[in-house]
Amino acid sequence: MARRTSLEDSTCAIAQALDVVGDWWTLLIVRDAARGVHRFDALQGELGLSRKVLTERLRLLVEADVLVRVPYQERPVRYEYRLTPRGRALLPVLVALQDWGDAWVLGDGETTATGEEASAEGRRVHALAGTRVPELRLVDDRGELRDPVDDASPYTVLYCFPGAFARGASYPPGWGDIPGTAGCTLESCTYRDRREEFREAGAAVRGVSTQRADEQREFSAKEGLGFPLLSDAELSFIGALRLPTFRAAGATRLKRLTLVVDRERVVRDVQYPVTDVAGSVAAALSAVRRLRRGAEEEKGATGTEGTGG
Repeated sequence: MARRTSLEDSTCAIAQALDVVGDWWTLLIVRDAARGVHRFDALQGELGLSRKVLTERLRLLVEADVLVRVPYQERPVRYEYRLTPRGRALLPVLVALQDWGDAWVLGDGETTATGEEASAEGRRVHALAGTRVPELRLVDDRGELRDPVDDASPYTVLYCFPGAFARGASYPPGWGDIPGTAGCTLESCTYRDRREEFREAGAAVRGVSTQRADEQREFSAKEGLGFPLLSDAELSFIGALRLPTFRAAGATRLKRLTLVVDRERVVRDVQYPVTDVAGSVAAALSAVRRLRRGAEEEKGATGTEGTGG
């Protein structure tokens, strides 16, 4: 494989970074590792690379301390590839590239907190149905690390929202002018008012935004939510699922969407775009009830435990 000219002596940090991750396959490997694809054959299947080229790219990423090899089998010894802290620090770069591509390559460049179901972005989100949420931890509104998927409940409703604040003065400048931002408080409060119905249906509720944990804590206390808000300020959840984002006041924000995930971490229902905020809460509850009913019918038919049952 022909090697590119090294830029490691350049005083430009952009050039130095590109010396490590300037090859497009390199960033795609990082993308897939963030999604939970860690083993050689799985990476090759996702990327369609030859074994020789993939081996070389993985070697370079391990040497650059972007990936680390972790043994998962002893005889013969086999390794999987995990992101290091240095590698996870690339997630904002990937999210920014995705945001730019959604807005300027696939879209018209408009800043928006919503989208179109038939768009490439919409198809990407709906394609999450049937995929697994990788194991990760997010900081909750109490400052504790928490799995976004509640394994104590058959289902978890993860509603992703741009941002909600306890005080009107805390909203970013021009927030109300961005299509799709309105309704975050209404959405959270509607989930609050119906949380007992979700519990009876077998679902835990979690809100996810890129706000800091202290901002979420202030908002949750003001509104008395009674369920966790999770901070994806590090963009690990967004990077893992390739969720759509937009930029506002210099920060990355989640576009509004809802996922229903079962106990095995499989996404079972997707709502995107969410335009009717209160209606989306009712739709999520209906999806949980439908899934629970199907699992109980399957259990009764087979005499075994059904998915999420």
